Parts: sequence; C-alpha cells; structure tokens
Amino acid sequence: MNNFIYLRAADASSAVNLLAANSSRGAAARFLAGGTNLVDLMREGVETTHALVDITRAPLSEIQELPDGGLRIGALVRNSHLAAHRAVRERYSLLSQAILQGASAQIRNVATTGGNIMQRTRCYYFYDIASRCNKRAAGSGCDAMQGFNRIHAILGTSPQCIATHPSDMCVALAALDASVNVTGPLGERSLPFSDVHRLPGDAPEIDTNLQPGELITSIDLPASAAGLSSIYRKVRDRASYAFALVSVAAALKVDNGIIQEVRLALGGVAHKPWRATIAEQLLRGAAPTSESFATAAEAELAPAIPRRGNAFKIELAKRTIAAVLSELTAGEGGGQ
Repeated sequence: MNNFIYLRAADASSAVNLLAANSSRGAAARFLAGGTNLVDLMREGVETTHALVDITRAPLSEIQELPDGGLRIGALVRNSHLAAHRAVRERYSLLSQAILQGASAQIRNVATTGGNIMQRTRCYYFYDIASRCNKRAAGSGCDAMQGFNRIHAILGTSPQCIATHPSDMCVALAALDASVNVTGPLGERSLPFSDVHRLPGDAPEIDTNLQPGELITSIDLPASAAGLSSIYRKVRDRASYAFALVSVAAALKVDNGIIQEVRLALGGVAHKPWRATIAEQLLRGAAPTSESFATAAEAELAPAIPRRGNAFKIELAKRTIAAVLSELTAGEGGGQ
C-alpha cells in the first residue's frame, strides 16, 4: 500500500473542501467511509490514493421520512441498519432482501450505503495489476476478453471492458427508482439512480457520472415504490456469500388479472445495475402468465453478447426472471 495523507472531516461541506484542496496538488484524493472496497483496492495496488478524507463523523447516518411518503437514507447508514429498519422492511422489502444476500453480517456492520454505490466493478483482471486492464490503465487492453470470463458482463459491454457491477443493494435501488443526492464544488444536485453508474463505452475507467469532488449525501426512495410485492433472487456458485452470477430484483402490482406496475432490474450481467426496461414495457398491461414472462425475458436478453465462458448467463437470466415473476404472481394467474 502506498503512503497517503489522512484527513478527517466534520461534515459534508468540509469533506468536499478538504478533497478539493488535496486533489489540486495533481494527485488523487478519495473519500473514506466504511472502506470495505477502497481499502482492499489500495492494499492490492489497484488504487494509489494520495489522500483519504474520512467522512465517518459527518452527520449522514439518519433514515428520514419524506413529506411525500418516501424515505431518505443517509449516505453513512450502515448496511446492517438499513436492512433492519422497520420502514425499509415493511415498505421497501426488496432493498432489505438484497442487502441481506449481499455480504456477511461483519461486512454489513461496516459497509455504508454511499460506499456500496461507489464500489468499483468486479473483474479478476482489474484486481490483478500484472494483467492488462483498461479500467486501471486506459488503452492497455482487456485480458478478460479472451481469458477466464465466467463472471463477466453480457449486456451493455464494449470492446474496452466486460466487467460487472458487484453490488446487490444497487440492483434493488435501480428497480425501486431511487435517486441519489450529492454535494460538490459546484453545489448540490440529485441524479436518478439509473444515471449514477455508467456503461464502459470508450472510458471504462470511469464508473459513475459523479463529477470530480462530489460526495453522495443521501439516497431517496420514492413513495410510488412503497408496498409493491417484491422479490430479490441471487444466483451464485455457492450458498455462502458470493458475487451474483445473475440476480433479479422484481416488484409489481397486479389488478384484475393484469400487470399494472412492474419494476425489474438485473445484477451480475452488466457494468452497472441493469434496469430491464424492455421487459417492463412488454409486461405492463399484460396478463401474468408463464408465456408473457418468457416473452419479456427473451426480449430483454436479446441484445446480450456472450463470451466463451459466460454464455450460460443468457439462459440463466431468462429463467431467473421468469421464475421470480411466477413466484410474485402466484395466485394471480402467474404461470398459467
């Protein structure tokens, strides 16, 4: 691990100012919260941070009711607290389910909501500094393309990168239409969750659309997503905690035998949490049948580009989507 400057901020404003002051020296500086991903990257030499700005004393650890019936989650709320919070379990159970499947209790007790969103994408070659990786060194190449790519992306890939996003929590937030509030040198703004993370394109080294120096302060869950029937299903190589091969976050409402509302997101298949908008469009207004589920899943995975080691993910994703939707609509005509 390289030497770095350690700074401690009292609030979000001072954190932004400290980061700006230390980044202006021409070297990278980073915010530090739980550190469960960042510290690993620094230890492996993937991140060579000049300065760390510790934000754990900032007052960003509250979960608050919003006037419109939604919920605001502070960026420093620990994953364990978020998953156990009564309002989350009762109104946004999809989020609680995803967090509980994402990591061990020890990690959940340390990891923060904002830090979970800022995780770097998952790839063996990204973590191996002896390998070629366009995320670590732009233009160096991607050894995953012809290498061991069983865990890699099949949707939204580019010739530059096929890494996947590792978070379970973020897949649920994508399905729930969350928004992310940030503050930075240019002030405060809010982003739809679908706009926070990027597909690799020609710049896979850039994981998010946050501007330099911006800090996540909170995440808002809309009232419109509250109370929907939901399931988070994670398919992995072993029953213990592991990254998803494919995961599905689904929430819907059925009235009079017709799907009135549906929210669907996939994990383990793309560089960012993948909102399944094609499948949603086909399902909205349709009857909840095995045929409609299969048709929607087929259409969503049609653009998939498999590699030598991960072609199985296409069929796995289709079947998982159909299985989750069938379970959600059992008794409503699903699977009939």
